[in-house]
Amino acid sequence: MFNDLPFEKELREFFQQKQARFVDQTSGFYDADFALMLSDGARFALEVKEKRQPYTVQTWPQGTPEAQMFILDDLTVRKCLGFAPRAGIAVKDIVGRRFVFFSVIDLALMPRVRVNRRIERNRPDLKGKWVIDLRNGKVAVTLDDLLSHIQSYLGNLHSILYEIHPCYGDYIGETVGEGGVTRRPDHWRQDVRSSRR
Repeated sequence: MFNDLPFEKELREFFQQKQARFVDQTSGFYDADFALMLSDGARFALEVKEKRQPYTVQTWPQGTPEAQMFILDDLTVRKCLGFAPRAGIAVKDIVGRRFVFFSVIDLALMPRVRVNRRIERNRPDLKGKWVIDLRNGKVAVTLDDLLSHIQSYLGNLHSILYEIHPCYGDYIGETVGEGGVTRRPDHWRQDVRSSRR
């Protein structure tokens, strides 16, 4: 059942209920919000974010319907890159009553619009923001579904990184065309002769 609990609290309780091995790092700044301890001894870094209300679309670059729009900190993405490839972001879309998972690879490859938002606290400054389309992530109705998306990503990680040759991902807002000259065996033989002496 979807609820209005703060996402950090909801995930903490969910991981405890599932008896998942995790480290709660939500009070820190440099680590991801949660580190999921994997069976091979590695960690999966998970940042958690919320969309608590509709956006004022007139103040953001146009192109993504408001119901699919999410504003993400550039700094959050950079933090995830520091833990790549075992990292991602989970979004609790309270407005749309769904969860959405973005792997760090999706974050690196999917279309987005980057903007600097002006802030005035102690002094004027800028904060980097991404306008992204939630449809480019993996949608989940429940936290169990969300966890399944993370597990699926981890299970396919080797293939994603090393075996898939075409452009990865089928993202809204992007059309992948074709380009270049068709590669034939002679091209690879020439590459080997030129690069491996």
